[in-house]
Amino acid sequence: MESPIALITERVRSRVRREGIDLGDDGSLAARYVRDEVRRYSERALGGSAPLLVDERAVAAEVVATLTGYGALQPFLDDPEIEEIWINAPDRIFVARAGVSQRVPLVLDAAEVRRLVERMLHPTGRRVDLSSPFVEASLPDGSRIHVVIPDITSRHWSVNIRKFQRSIRGLDRLLELGSVTAPAADFLRLAVLAGLNILVSGATQSGKTTLLGALLNEVPDAERIVTVEETFELDVDAPDTVALQCRQPSLEGSGEVTLRRLIKESLRMRPDRLVVGEVREAEALDLLIALNSGLPVIYIGACRVKQRSTFASRRTEPARRPTSMCSARSAAGWRRNSGSPFLASTSTTTCRRHRDGCGRSSNVCSRTHRRASSRGTRTAFCG
Repeated sequence: MESPIALITERVRSRVRREGIDLGDDGSLAARYVRDEVRRYSERALGGSAPLLVDERAVAAEVVATLTGYGALQPFLDDPEIEEIWINAPDRIFVARAGVSQRVPLVLDAAEVRRLVERMLHPTGRRVDLSSPFVEASLPDGSRIHVVIPDITSRHWSVNIRKFQRSIRGLDRLLELGSVTAPAADFLRLAVLAGLNILVSGATQSGKTTLLGALLNEVPDAERIVTVEETFELDVDAPDTVALQCRQPSLEGSGEVTLRRLIKESLRMRPDRLVVGEVREAEALDLLIALNSGLPVIYIGACRVKQRSTFASRRTEPARRPTSMCSARSAAGWRRNSGSPFLASTSTTTCRRHRDGCGRSSNVCSRTHRRASSRGTRTAFCG
């Protein structure tokens, strides 16, 4: 027997098709249609022709989420305390609160997971299929979705939704949350105002993008900001800003726009600040060229971070991060040590993020490269 929620949902959809309207353009209209169908269903249930509804408001909210939102996942997306949602299987769904994961008592079916993913990807124009089993896209609220499908995964679709924290807009807010110390916040603010290159590194879900957004809030309004990302995540509140993102290849294999291409094109857009969302591969070479041009760059480095136990090792390790990006030279077609000249006269501030529930920042270092054989490193704050 069809469930009451599925029955009400189908009746609303039938009415929408008959009247030829789009519920996505008017949330209040969707809520009114759902209330009408819930009332009709309750009247039939009182006559004994259908099961009674325990909570009409809860049913109406779930039906509205199914029609205009993301179904059973919508309450988790609306919960401000939840940072991330991931699906390992239709019956194994997890969320993260304050950096701590927990399994939720929600069970979907495989078809419902696929429908939810298709609905999330539809506005972005991106796809996931056998020819492209990975996809990453941004939802309208700024959250990021990443999907992997079989046969890359063993059996079920793997879905990760990382929510965007709009409540954190500046370094002052990070200071209130205990994510940075007052001296470190002052140092980073001055580094932004001085036009220094800034590298943010850290583990997954440690708050790198959050810190990047907070740093951008300190950029003077008179400066032009160009952001380059694989998929839109940053929400820059600045009067003069342009956001660029990569594009997947078409079914014919053409039309792809890579991060390397975006960095090259961004240099022609008269940026006062260039922001690169994440540097993993051969785009490190183009980033080094941008650094050499004298343009202030703020970027996230996704290179491997070696953990060491001594204070001295932790103090000096982040300062070597820009040089270690030259390891991408093989992918970019460059010879060994060919990236070093680009660092000969640059100044870089490195900020390391930790995944400890509050995204604590430590190892804020400033490094000035004078010559290939003579470097100066100053650790501003550690711990």
